[in-house]
Amino acid sequence: MSTANASPAVRPLPIWAVALIATLGSLLFGYDTGVISGALPFMAHPVADGGLGLSNVAEGIITAALPIGAAFGSVFGGGLSDRFGRRRMLLWLAVIFFVGAVGAALSPTMHVMAFFRVVLGIAVGGASTTVPVYLAEVSPAERRGSIVAIDQVMIVTGQLLAYTNNALIAQLYGESSSWRWMLILASIPAIGLWIGMRLMPESPRWFVAQNREDEARHALARVGAEHAEAQIDQIRSTIDKNDSQESLGFGALRLPWVLRIVVIGMGLSVIQQITGVNAIMYYAPRILESTGIGTNAALTATIANGVISVLAALAGLVLVRKLKRKKLLALGQVLIIFSLLGIGVISLVTEGQGATWLVLILMLVFLTGQQGAVSPVTWVMISEVFPLRIRGLGVGLSVLVQWLANAVITFSFPVLLGWVGLGPVFMTFAVLNVIALWLAARHLPETSNRSLEEIEELMASRPARSPKPAVKAS
Repeated sequence: MSTANASPAVRPLPIWAVALIATLGSLLFGYDTGVISGALPFMAHPVADGGLGLSNVAEGIITAALPIGAAFGSVFGGGLSDRFGRRRMLLWLAVIFFVGAVGAALSPTMHVMAFFRVVLGIAVGGASTTVPVYLAEVSPAERRGSIVAIDQVMIVTGQLLAYTNNALIAQLYGESSSWRWMLILASIPAIGLWIGMRLMPESPRWFVAQNREDEARHALARVGAEHAEAQIDQIRSTIDKNDSQESLGFGALRLPWVLRIVVIGMGLSVIQQITGVNAIMYYAPRILESTGIGTNAALTATIANGVISVLAALAGLVLVRKLKRKKLLALGQVLIIFSLLGIGVISLVTEGQGATWLVLILMLVFLTGQQGAVSPVTWVMISEVFPLRIRGLGVGLSVLVQWLANAVITFSFPVLLGWVGLGPVFMTFAVLNVIALWLAARHLPETSNRSLEEIEELMASRPARSPKPAVKAS
């Protein structure tokens, strides 16, 4: 009998509705990372005209401020969500998103703008850690993959919304102060996240970890979970079996199997970034301009990238449920390697000139593999593999690595592009992805169709993979 039937006073919420409210944080993640590409040209205008008079260095500082803040937010957000709860953390993040958006839009100087971009980054990093964990912990095992993958759909939807709003505001308003309108719009979904999460339940698994089982039963009833008592017993059994993790925090990393899982989570984050996705997303206009296409056409193609990203992420919702995690990851990596090699070869042979459409098509194939396979698998598996008592911290460390890799690639790409050219850069990405494909096939566990408690038991009992005798470990 379902918990909902046992507690008629509790009206269960559809799990998709819970997911849509929580992933407003992911929408904000996408919007705040995407909006800066359209705002920067207007910020560069003189202060007297409504801009901020940004130099090239100042533009770099403002762009880098968000991932720097996100790196901190991912670590502290994970630990705070373990201590105070996933729902409460999302409520706090909604306030930080609002303050950051309003502060950035009203910034009188570059220094104030950089500060509020760091504030927004803290919220983005916290959301990138907390949202997938919350979704994983409120979802039934058989639907967890597709529910957690909504996180990725909302991120790319936020980016597409930012690109579209930037174009519309620039077209309709067209003044130097247009950037303020672009940035202030992020405050609207922040208000929606705060209001919506006040109506959502806390994670039942977090309640059990806090020895608040009555509240866990109520939370399970709120999401219409069946066999609530059996779920609580399984969660409690898993916690009791791993008493060595009683204290939340870094002390659990002394356990070899926990440390191994953290390394796996960090490895997934590196794989997700080493594809070069942010080089494509941040510098697509520059890449296309190098093929001879005009600036306006390049900006239009950037919107096309956003559209394909959303469509691919929607397909990922289905694929992550139908296919094994490792198989889908491998499929995405193969598409990415093919695309990177294609762009690299075309650039080396033709120096890009006259190959605009080929490069654009390969970029769209790349985004299909990235947003339809690699990114959803990365976020789903990161939300799954960590033990309950350190799940927030483990996800936080993994997302920290992701943001640091993001920053390194974002900074290094234009430098390398000017130094060696487009072809060698993309060929290097392709080689790195071949290595990543081999490592993922060899070391990642398969987590499909298992409950979070079963995954935890699997990881705790899974010995580290030993190399074959004929192969010397590096």
